[in-house]
Amino acid sequence: MARLAQTAGLTDIQREILSTVRDFVDKEIIPVATGLEHRDEYPQQIVDGLKELGLFGLMIPEEYGGLGESLLTYALCVEEIARGWMSVSGIINTHFIVAYMLKQHGTQEQREYFLPRMAAGDVRGAFSMSEPALGSDVSAITSKAVKDGDEYVLNGQKMWLTNGGTSTLVAVLVKSDEGHPEGTAPHKSMTTFLVEKEPGFGEVRPGLTIPGKIDKMGYKGVDTTELIMDGLRIPADRVLGGTTGRGFYQMMDGVEVGRVNVAARGCGVAQRAFELGVSYAQQRHTFGKQIAQHQAIQFKLAEMATKVEAAHAMMVNAARKKDSGERNDLEAGMAKYLASEYCKEVVEDAFRIHGGYGFSKEYEIERLYREAPMLLIGEGTAEIQKMIIGRRLLEEYRLQG
Repeated sequence: MARLAQTAGLTDIQREILSTVRDFVDKEIIPVATGLEHRDEYPQQIVDGLKELGLFGLMIPEEYGGLGESLLTYALCVEEIARGWMSVSGIINTHFIVAYMLKQHGTQEQREYFLPRMAAGDVRGAFSMSEPALGSDVSAITSKAVKDGDEYVLNGQKMWLTNGGTSTLVAVLVKSDEGHPEGTAPHKSMTTFLVEKEPGFGEVRPGLTIPGKIDKMGYKGVDTTELIMDGLRIPADRVLGGTTGRGFYQMMDGVEVGRVNVAARGCGVAQRAFELGVSYAQQRHTFGKQIAQHQAIQFKLAEMATKVEAAHAMMVNAARKKDSGERNDLEAGMAKYLASEYCKEVVEDAFRIHGGYGFSKEYEIERLYREAPMLLIGEGTAEIQKMIIGRRLLEEYRLQG
């Protein structure tokens, strides 16, 4: 809504970008999102529109053909897009995590080769950490790379790969023992490989298979897949940054950006839920008046709007901290934790305001009710965020002596 989730101190360019994205969301996404979601259909026309707007190059430096905008600008755009349909924001997020990792950690050759095509949207990015037998415990990765001359041979199975089918570049985290003797700490023996592939399902390059889409409760439209490596050969110059053993740190840097993104998605979905709730409350009548005039509903609306404002403020703070070059894992963890929890609560309150109609697939709130839970686990569960927050607080408030 017009008075909620405003951001102070934006430049004219930032406001213009956000206005353009907001108009696109209102005209091109919201009217078709629920139908596409119910059919679990990839939003190709929407993605093409985002490509024309230049959003795939939003944070990529101008020297590589991008717009060179800040993480804050990107997060605010994600907030607007998630307000229309969260799945579309997921398509962009994984792309930008890979672009960010290349910008921050790639060799000059890697940046020059990939970033211009990523900025144009011709190369679509995805990244892969998780595996079937692990979730938050990244140190338990078993996928492995073995050096063989000027190449590495990769074997293993990855899980929960967003954009697995539609992407053409995947940043894959695996163990690599080369140069890291037995006994090396797990996080120091991981390497990120830049894996190019064809879009689609099945064998997308020799040794690499994308089996198919995982059927999900929500977060539909976007393709979520497994990734199977069986003798996948990757040249040594596709090690991100050119040196093995740095993959864990590279991925964690990217995940910090991803957590700001998930917070922004939570803000966007919560905003849309509030819009739907406050609108329905003024249309529905009981006991001779709008339900919005009942104190119980006004209390819900007040709580919902306050949560939207609080989550937005924390998300903006986390993005600005990262843009300043400072460490932001504390702020990103807090923002992701609060925004995802508040999103779930705001969506549920909007669902309750709709009464029985909230359970009908004819109403948009039904879709949001199934989408919100994904944010509770994406880019680290609430429990993982609390661990990060707690450890960082103990660093900041450590007793002396």
